[in-house]
Amino acid sequence: MLLPMTPPGRPSAAVPRRRASLLAGLLAAGLVGLTACSAAPDAEKEPASQPVSGGTELAALWPLTGRPVTERTPDHPVVVAKVDNTRASAPQVGLAQADLITEELVEGGMTRLAVMFYEDVPAVVGPVRSMRATDIGIVKPTLGIVAASGAAPSTLKRVRDAGIVAFDDLTGTGYYRDAARTKPYDLMVRLPALVASLSEDPVVPPSYLPWGSEADFPGGTRARSLDAVFSDEHTTSWRFARGKYVNDNSFAAQGQRFDPDTLLVLRVRQRDAGYLDPAGNRVPETVFAGSGEAMLLHGGELVRGTWTKRRPGGPLRLQTETGPLSVPAGRTWIELVPTDEDGGRVSVGQSG
Repeated sequence: MLLPMTPPGRPSAAVPRRRASLLAGLLAAGLVGLTACSAAPDAEKEPASQPVSGGTELAALWPLTGRPVTERTPDHPVVVAKVDNTRASAPQVGLAQADLITEELVEGGMTRLAVMFYEDVPAVVGPVRSMRATDIGIVKPTLGIVAASGAAPSTLKRVRDAGIVAFDDLTGTGYYRDAARTKPYDLMVRLPALVASLSEDPVVPPSYLPWGSEADFPGGTRARSLDAVFSDEHTTSWRFARGKYVNDNSFAAQGQRFDPDTLLVLRVRQRDAGYLDPAGNRVPETVFAGSGEAMLLHGGELVRGTWTKRRPGGPLRLQTETGPLSVPAGRTWIELVPTDEDGGRVSVGQSG
């Protein structure tokens, strides 16, 4: 059974109001410079940009892409839409305007997408589905809201306890059913209407990844294709073409596909979420904290390393044998692929 999410509105303690002093914002901007210049930042410090009042020009980098901010940041929080990623979801819409996408394992060996919007908001995104406990580690660092279709009771409690505000078609504005689709794959969201309904002022979140420049990417082994095997039922396949990574088995509509500049593959442990879905499948939960193997693909090359995340809401750090690893600024797709022990596999091709 899925339950509606938290009603509209964000607790005032979770999001500073815009009347916060300019001095506080300037101090935050100063922290940006100090962090960016540090050769070896402490793992407990937030990366790159720091939270400042919404609608300001003080942020150094766009938090979800790492690109320099040259204009006012949006007057809304990051919006994370939970989008179905099965054949029944076709055609997915709204993905092309995303800043960053994370793919996670759900029940039945299938995957679901956490599609993040900040720099741009599409007219419509969907079809949206329910949250999983895995989303706490994905969403919390964005300081954003979630557009979903609900959550199981135990997941809903954990999401609320984590301080994440989520909406569904009972509590959010802009939701509608697409008559051309079948339930439950027909729930869509008009994101401009949803963000316009928010009453609290947002903050600019810290950088989601340890961003760097193109020149910072050390290069590595040739990698022209990648298969991220989540289970026997689902594999996401990528190939490098014309400077981008193309998902050959995407369910996105024509012109709606997300072609990232970078792929970040994180090998993650799985555990039982403690309940069954309506079809009787056990629901897995990705443990998105701790450490594991990392693979960073950019420009047709692969660098191997490790990832660490001390707590679900904390920053993600990447490391190689020679030191910290940064992600080239741009649009990134994150694959949370189960470890070999949990049924996941990753294969890389050098030809093409």
